[in-house]
Amino acid sequence: MKYVIVVVVVLGIVLFGALNYHVIRVDGGVKFLKKSDMTLEDTYVDATGSNKYKLFLNPALIKAGIKKVLADEGITINKK
Repeated sequence: MKYVIVVVVVLGIVLFGALNYHVIRVDGGVKFLKKSDMTLEDTYVDATGSNKYKLFLNPALIKAGIKKVLADEGITINKK
């Protein structure tokens, strides 16, 4: 019975974290960004490789502050 309670508590903590934080994998490691809304959408985001510009088009990530996180990594989009 104690095992079941421990498992339920751990799963609750993981779910709470998934609802409140974006986990962003960047070239230099992993960054955490607080979500603006409690959803499971975009919980894990891969910001490695050549598709980083797509992150600048995601409204949920923009609202949470993805531009600052990527700017800290040296990734910006400039108008030409």
